[in-house]
Amino acid sequence: MNRERILRMRGVSKRFGATVALEDVDFDVAAGEVHALVGENGAGKSTLMKILAGAVKPDAGTIELSGRKYAPRNTLEGRHSGIAMIYQELSLAPHLTVEENIVLGMEPSRAGIIRRGEMRRRAQEALACFQHPELRPDLPVARLSVAGQQLVEIARAIAIGCRVLVLDEPTSSLSKPDVERLFSLIKRLVQEGRAVVYISHFIEEVTRIADRLTILRDGHCVGSHMTRAVSSVDIVAGMVGRKVRDLYPRSLRTPGEVMLSIQNVSGSVKPDAVSLELRRGEVFGIAGLVGAGRTELLRAIYGLDPVRCGEIRVGQYSGVASPCKRLRQGLGQLSEDRKNEGLALSMSIADNITLSRMENLGPKMLVLPSGQERASRPLIQRLGIRCRNPRQKVRELSGGNQQKIAFARMLHHDVDIWLLDEPTRGIDVASKAQIYACIDELAVGDAAGGKPPKGIIVVSSYLPELLGICDRIAVMCRGRLGKPRPVSKWDEHMLMQEATGE
Repeated sequence: MNRERILRMRGVSKRFGATVALEDVDFDVAAGEVHALVGENGAGKSTLMKILAGAVKPDAGTIELSGRKYAPRNTLEGRHSGIAMIYQELSLAPHLTVEENIVLGMEPSRAGIIRRGEMRRRAQEALACFQHPELRPDLPVARLSVAGQQLVEIARAIAIGCRVLVLDEPTSSLSKPDVERLFSLIKRLVQEGRAVVYISHFIEEVTRIADRLTILRDGHCVGSHMTRAVSSVDIVAGMVGRKVRDLYPRSLRTPGEVMLSIQNVSGSVKPDAVSLELRRGEVFGIAGLVGAGRTELLRAIYGLDPVRCGEIRVGQYSGVASPCKRLRQGLGQLSEDRKNEGLALSMSIADNITLSRMENLGPKMLVLPSGQERASRPLIQRLGIRCRNPRQKVRELSGGNQQKIAFARMLHHDVDIWLLDEPTRGIDVASKAQIYACIDELAVGDAAGGKPPKGIIVVSSYLPELLGICDRIAVMCRGRLGKPRPVSKWDEHMLMQEATGE
C-alpha cells in the first residue's frame, strides 16, 4: 500500500574535517510507517538524524517535510516543525514533575504568568493515549522508572504535535514487558498517521516492529528494503560488509577453583542476602528486570556501594574493600553508565586505557605519552576501535567505540575477575561480536602465553546474549538471586518467568 511520504532526504552529505560522516545519503519515511535505520556505531545514523532535527547542518543535500523544503536552523525550529527526537540518554529535568517536563520550553502563559490549568490539560491530553495510569501529571520524574521517563519524553513529542518521531535505541534499558508496552504504543502512534524512525542494534526488534529498513555503512546508504523481504543474516551482512558467523563463540571451557565467593550479602536496600560462587574459566550470567538489584550487587562486590552484612571473599582476601583495593586484588568492573562512571570523556583514548595501571609506561616513575600510546595500540587493534590515533579524545568517538575503550582498560589492567554490567548496551552487532569473542578468549585463557583463564560475571537485560555466552545463569528478582543453573537448563521464557516472579 502506497503511503504519503512525510519526510524525504536526498543526497545528504556531511564531513567533519577529514572524516566523511555521510556521503550522498537518501532516506524517507511515510505517514503511518515505522522505518528502521540500522548500521554499526559510526555508520552515520546519529549524524543523519541530527541533521533532520536541526542540530547539525549538512554540507549538501535537500530535505522536504510534507512536500515543502525543510532546512531547520536549530533544534527548536526542527521541533516546531514537527520533528521529535528521543535519544538513548534521556533529556528530562528529574526535579520537575511529569507535566512540567511535557510542556518544558512551551509553557502556556499570559502576561508572563504560567497558566497552570492549561499546562495540566495539555499534559493530560498527551498522556491520554498511553494507558499508563501511574504517569500522574504531578509526579516528579525522578521517581519514575527508565520506561516511565521514556514515556514522558514521547508525551512531550506528542504535545508539540510531532509528525516524525525518532526513537534512538529506545529499548536498551527496558525490561521485556516494558518493550512490549512500547511496541504497542508505537503501533498506536502510526495508526494515528505519525511517522516513526526506529534506530536499534537489536535486529530481532527491527524485523518485528519496522515496515521498512535502511542500512548505513561508513556514511553510505547500502540498501533500503521491505522488512519482510530481507533476513536477519542479510541485514547484519549489510551493516558490517561481511557475513558474521558464530556471533556467540564458545570454546571448550574447564571451570577451575573458586575465585569469588559471596555469602548472604545485603546492601542498604539491594541486594538481599545474595550468595554465589564464581569459578576460574567460567562465564556466570545474571538475568533480571531493570531495578531487580543486579547493578547494586556488582557495585557492592566492587566496593562502590556499602555492604550491610554478609561476606565477600576474593581469592585469599576476605571482607569489604574500596575499588582501589579490589583492583589490586585483581577484580575489575565495567559500569553500565560508561559516560558518567566508565570513562573520562575529556581525556584521550591512551589516557583512558592506561588510567588505572601506569607502571612501565616510562623510565622510573615517569609516565610518558609515548609509553601510553605503545601500551594502547595493540588493544585498539585487538578490539577494532575506530579512531584517528591513541591521542584522540574519547568524547569524539561513537558509543560502541567508547565501550570498547572501557573494555580495553580492563584488558590493560589484566584483572582476574571481570564484573561486566550491560557490556554491549547500545553498541552494534559487529562490536558485540568482538566483545563476545574477547569474553570467550578470557574465559579460556592462553596456556602457551602464560595467561590463565579469567572468571567473568555478566549482567545483561538481553536474554539471547546471556544464553549465548554464559556457562551458568542465575536470575535476580526483587533483590534476591535465584539458584544458578547450567545454561542448557534455561530458555528465554523460563528466564522471564523467574525474573517476573511467576
